[in-house]
Amino acid sequence: MNKIAVLTSGGDAPGMNAAIRAVVRRGIFKGLDVYGVKNGYDGLMTGNFIQMDLGSVGDILHRGGTILYSARSERFKTADGQQQALAQLMEVGIDGLVVIGGDGSFKGAGKLTAQGFPTIGIPGTIDNDIAGTDYTIGFDTAVNTAVEAIDKIRDTASSHERTYVIEVMGRDAGDIALWAGMCAGAESIIIPEANYEINDMIDRIKQGHERGKLHSIIVVAEGVCKGTDIGNMIEEKTGFDTRVAVLGHFQRGGSPTAYDRMMSSQMGAKAVDLLVEGKKGVMVGVKNGQLIYTPFEEAAKDRHTIDMSIYHLARSLSI
Repeated sequence: MNKIAVLTSGGDAPGMNAAIRAVVRRGIFKGLDVYGVKNGYDGLMTGNFIQMDLGSVGDILHRGGTILYSARSERFKTADGQQQALAQLMEVGIDGLVVIGGDGSFKGAGKLTAQGFPTIGIPGTIDNDIAGTDYTIGFDTAVNTAVEAIDKIRDTASSHERTYVIEVMGRDAGDIALWAGMCAGAESIIIPEANYEINDMIDRIKQGHERGKLHSIIVVAEGVCKGTDIGNMIEEKTGFDTRVAVLGHFQRGGSPTAYDRMMSSQMGAKAVDLLVEGKKGVMVGVKNGQLIYTPFEEAAKDRHTIDMSIYHLARSLSI
């Protein structure tokens, strides 16, 4: 292992730059040449490599997004696309690759490993929806961003005695909605992993109003339904002034939290160590506070699960 490369793929997440920095500096510390691949798998197929040095990752620890840029690639899913990528890696003399991204990115990395090329994955997605790890890079920042937004919305909701529906990201996983709703004191949290009853939500809003509460906050994950649909139902059934706020990609950006910087740094360094040790086709993860690694195929067999005890706790505290 003399030369390694690192790329980011899929949706960006705060902390990706911290992980890139860790891969580059740990690699140089280990005596390796380190290359960055721009524009994800598209850049891998076209040979968009840049050699990284210590200075190239200076002053990026605190920056959101990814300095290597990111893209989803349909062409890389084909056998021809994968062969093009392998040819580019061979031409530059790259011996191992670190892929920072989500489960789709790891499927691509697994294709390379299946053809004999060593790859290591680092889970980077704000949705926290990858099996095989308790935590993914970007989740903590996204939750804090959502909580800060909800706190500010609550101020105006109280001032105008309104009900607010906050739609957060999470197409197939409700982690952001659950954590943000719990930490912001939402009356109801609607997530893909739990059935919701509109009448239960309405009853909670009415009960709060009857005891003199000036506002209500409902948090919904985008994968369940549109926030506007929930808002219309609430207004129709209660007559209360109801507004909807869709946080959208606002949750993707921003400076990563200290926790995201710490986890990104640890995972990035671990990925390099695994390559040096001869490991391949595995994803770095965190289980019970400890760094672990899991083969891509094992992680793919399991489904991401949410901690439903937090959901039930939130319901009991929002009465």
